[in-house]
Order: sequence, then structure tokens, then C-alpha cells
Amino acid sequence: MNKNFRNGLLILAAGVLAVSCAEYNETDDFKAQPDPSFVEPYKDLAPVKSYIDRNAHPNMTIGATLRATDFNRQELAHAAAITNFDNVTFGTSLMSGTIVNAKGVMNFLDMNDLLDHVDEIGADVYGSPIVANANQADDWLKTLTAPIEIPVDPIEDMFVDYTTMEEFTGTAVSGKPRIEKNYDGDENALRCPTRGKVYIVEGFDVDPLGEYTVTFYAKVDKDESVICTFCDNKIQENGNDKKFPIKTGKWQKMVIEATPAEGATYGYLMIEGNFNSAVYIKNVSVIHNPDNHRPQTEKEQNDTIIYALNSWCDGMMKINKGRIKTFDLIDEPLDSKTTLENGMYDLKHSTEKIFWQDILGSENYAPAVSRVASEAFARYEGNPAELKFFIGESGLDDPKKVESLKYWINIWDANGAKIDGINAKLNLFYSEDEATQVANVANFEALLANLASTGKLIRLSNFDIKYQDATGAFVTAENITTDQRQRLADYYGFLIKSYMSVIPSDKQAGLCKSNMADTSDPVGLWSIDKDSKDWVRTATYKAWCDALSGK
Repeated sequence: MNKNFRNGLLILAAGVLAVSCAEYNETDDFKAQPDPSFVEPYKDLAPVKSYIDRNAHPNMTIGATLRATDFNRQELAHAAAITNFDNVTFGTSLMSGTIVNAKGVMNFLDMNDLLDHVDEIGADVYGSPIVANANQADDWLKTLTAPIEIPVDPIEDMFVDYTTMEEFTGTAVSGKPRIEKNYDGDENALRCPTRGKVYIVEGFDVDPLGEYTVTFYAKVDKDESVICTFCDNKIQENGNDKKFPIKTGKWQKMVIEATPAEGATYGYLMIEGNFNSAVYIKNVSVIHNPDNHRPQTEKEQNDTIIYALNSWCDGMMKINKGRIKTFDLIDEPLDSKTTLENGMYDLKHSTEKIFWQDILGSENYAPAVSRVASEAFARYEGNPAELKFFIGESGLDDPKKVESLKYWINIWDANGAKIDGINAKLNLFYSEDEATQVANVANFEALLANLASTGKLIRLSNFDIKYQDATGAFVTAENITTDQRQRLADYYGFLIKSYMSVIPSDKQAGLCKSNMADTSDPVGLWSIDKDSKDWVRTATYKAWCDALSGK
């Protein structure tokens, strides 16, 4: 399983002490280089994951979030993750919105590369959500559920014969059109004056999706052209009004093809722009081809979405080959703005996009997803006994949201879904304001108690804590003081120990960091040196080690 790394990996970052570190940065035969572990201070600490008492906490893991592309580069972030954490997760990188294009073509190159590497070094991956409301292959789902083409016949909407009319009773925006009697022998014609704007046909129903053909016969005394507006839609070409030429001499057949303007409700064709000659109209016909599509039936949409679900799970699990054993089954299903009659939050629904639950049904879509994903996992080298599914949700510091999630999980469980745990996405901060911090602690403790009451495995993700001063302003990583960093570290330690004491040991699925190193916020176990770009262990690193070991 030895790995030949890119040249850049063999060079330790400036300032790193190249002392004997093999015992700290090995995973099977893999040695992480460059390794950010041996920079002052806290250089004598071991990798974070080594401090977990696996006998007392057999399910407890710690994870780190990376982009798939960063992991595949196998550079510093990769080394830190593999050395210090039990598993890695890749956010949206392995979701269908990243992998599947509008035609249903699935690009698993990044996923295949990272899983081959994970295999080689004996690492572990926490899978991205299988289905969600965001980061889905929306264009593909929209294409699959699009209306179906059907044969249609043209519809004649109106025919106006001016040769038999005695008086014009239509609409003129400007000018005074009239019936010219015996204009062409013994037949009458509609005379549209110069510089007029005349509706030569009007009053037919508008099909907003129809494609229209208006045919009229016109004659002029001098060569002329007209501009046409059809149902509020002025016909243009290359950004300019399109001119339809009429030659002198004989009746000329004019064919206008157009569609109504969006929102148009009154059917008409208006001509204008004849500055040199009156235009005579003999007759006008309006024909349209109605929209040749029909919406899919409820059964067709259901069959289509089941096909999409099977295709997605089959493709993903074929590449996976049983290597990822734990997934978020569904991501953030609850809508905290909409309640059911029983007071529980409803699931999210949409009229703009295709949501799985809208087609498969709120009560049945989690069972359907877990069944299809489980079957695909087993079909491609996966051991069903090792497979675990979580429901990912944010905002669970709201007790009603926890109760609502329990409500839906109970329904899905009863309908045959496989749901092993809850992946609670946190939004944490430490406050120097005493009252605010007391509330922060109380909210977290209540969250843990509520989650423990579900009886499911509990994973806390987005385990990053921001720092707020007494005024409520967030302190940046650049400006945080040593004392503030220590307070932040102590709070991390408190939360970790609270989790490990409140959540039963057999239900501890672990913690996952969104950021291993500081961003603009001081959320990392490492800070990043401005000059050397070295990763430097912070007090938070030590706090994690102490808390995980029970100190």
C-alpha cells in the first residue's frame, strides 16, 4: 500500500521540525508528508484521533471536511486529515449536482481517484448525501420530467374576408382605415393609410405556447414595407424591427410567423411603417400549431423519478464498490416555515424544481431512497451489515425541529426506511457576554438531550466555533488574542466532553470539523502562519486531545 507522492509532498514546509515523527503520522503503510504536526507549540502531542479511548467509546470518530480536488492533490490538508482524523467527508463534491449533467452523463473521475487512494492508505470516508433539495442534478431531473411530445393538428383561429365587407369596424391605434369599395374590380379591400397603425385581424383566443402563422394578401400602389406586431410581440430581426416588403403590381401573399408576447391575452396582428403608400388588404387568416407537449401523468413522473434514483444510486455504488459505508441518506428535509395540522414542521416542497418527495410522496421517499441505495450498495461489493444511513439536518437547536425530525423519522421507519442516525449540522459560537454564553451552553445541552432521546446514532458536523466579543462582534483569526484563543479552546473541550457524556457511548457516531485550519475565523485546530504558510497547532488542538482522552 505504499504511495508514491508528487514531488511537492516530499518537501516539509519551512519551519517544520524534521524529527522522528513516523509513529505519529502513519496510517497502515501510509506516511503523511508534509506533516503539520511538529511546529511549536504543542509539538509533543500525538495525532488527535489517537486520544480516543476506543474501548469506552467504540463508535466514536472524528472527521474532517475537504473538497475532493484538495484531497486528490495529496498535499498538506490531505496529510493533516489522514493523520489526525478517523474519516474525511467531501461536502457537495460527491453529490449528483456535481457529478451528473443535464443529459444524465455521470462523471465519477474525482470520486474514483479519491476512493482508489482511500483504499490504498486504509482511510475511511463519510459519504455525501444521496438525495437532497439542494446540490442535486436539477437540469437532469428537469429534462427527465419534461412534458411529453404528442401529435397535434393545426387550428384555424380566424378568417377575415374584407372583399365582402361594407365597413371597417376593427381597431386602429392611429390613422383612419376604411373599406375601399370595388378596389379590385368588383371586390372590396381594407385600406390602411400611410403612417397608420391598424389591427388587420383581431379578437382570436391566445394560446401562450402556440406557434402562429398569419397569412394575408396585400397590394400597394408603390413599393412599400410594413412592420408587424403580433399579440404584443413586435417582430424583430437582429435586434431591429423586421420589415416585410410589398412589391407594386399584384396581390402579394404575406406570411407572418410569430408567437405571442408573454402574458398576452388578446389576439391581433397590427401593421405599421408604410410611409409612402396605403396598403390594401384582401383577406387574413390565422392558424396556430398548439403546444405539442403534455405534462407527464403522476404515474409517469413517479416512474421517471424512480428511474433517476436507480440510475444515480447504481452509478455511484458501482464506483464506490462498498468502500464508503456510511452516508447521509437525505440532507436537510425540513421546512421550518411550514407546519402540518399536528404542529410538526412539514418537509420542503417546491413548484420551481423537482424535489424527490414531491414525486415519491413525503411519507415514502426516504424508504424509497434507502431501499434503492441499499440494493445498489449490496449489488456492488458492499456488505449490507456495514451500511449506515443518517438524516442530515441543520437548526436542531430548535426543539420543535428535533421533534419534527423525530416525527418524520418514525413515519419513514414504519414504512421500511433504513435510518441509523442523525447528522446534526451545528452553528456554534463562543461569546464573551456572560448571559449570551450561558444561553449558548444551555442550548447545546438541550440539543444533546433532545438528540439522545431519538435513540439513533448521533453525529455532530460543522463542529466549528466562532468567537464573539462582548459587543457581539466576531473576532477574526488574525486579531484573536492568546487569552481569547484559550477561552475558545476551553469551550471546544467542554462541548466535546458534554457530547461524550450525554450521548450514550454506543450511539456516538462522532464529530466532524468543517475546517481543520483557521479561515478568516479562528475555527481551526491549526492556525496558518502568514509568512511560511505552515500549519501551527493552536490551543484548540490541545483542547481536543484533552477532551477526547477524558481530561
